[in-house]
Amino acid sequence: MVLWTRFLITGQERVINGTNSGTFDLHLDKIDRNWTSKLPELDYAIISDMHWFYRKNFLYDNGNIIGCIFCDEPNIKNYNIEFALQRIIRLVLNYINNCKECKDIVTFLRTYSPAHFENGSWNTGGNCNRTKPLDEGEFNLESSDWKLRSIQVEEIEKARKVEKKGKRFEVLDITKAMLMRPDGHPDSYWDNQWMKGYNDCVHWCLPGPIDVWNDLLMALLKRYADFSKLKEINE
Repeated sequence: MVLWTRFLITGQERVINGTNSGTFDLHLDKIDRNWTSKLPELDYAIISDMHWFYRKNFLYDNGNIIGCIFCDEPNIKNYNIEFALQRIIRLVLNYINNCKECKDIVTFLRTYSPAHFENGSWNTGGNCNRTKPLDEGEFNLESSDWKLRSIQVEEIEKARKVEKKGKRFEVLDITKAMLMRPDGHPDSYWDNQWMKGYNDCVHWCLPGPIDVWNDLLMALLKRYADFSKLKEINE
């Protein structure tokens, strides 16, 4: 089952003169029920989100605007993306932990999947035409990509300390592996008829480096399967 949500929380796009603006009002204290309503049906959930935050978004708490990200609006505080991410991940994990209808659910938080635009951004001619992986010393573990990953890991560790009965929280930590693979994106070969002239350095080729995600997930699932068998034997 695939459940799609832009931000994990409630967000409404601003419409200006009848046209969608690409800017959203995000409510940091309101979960998006479109995906959480399905949680009671699941034994395992994988939370995977991030790149929709890289745009001008206005942040609300308790119905009041508290700031924005990627903006320069007068009289509105400009927060960094790390602030918004931490608030949202914490809200999501707390919601799952306190979900009374969610029985024996294991939640995996997939860490940040980095983009690899070079020579510009997605809308200024950036590309990703490398043909081989990076070596260990060729990427920066002090980058914003790594900071976002660290926030996610930090929030999972906090959630583990207060796990309620039947709840488990795990990290699907793909960030370092994917930082090394700028050669794994479609670049100009994504054949998108609506966005000709733009390169895709966010999504991943299939088959390709993204296959390692499945390997990591299967290793974690096997751990839980082995634990369940051991528990049955002991009981």
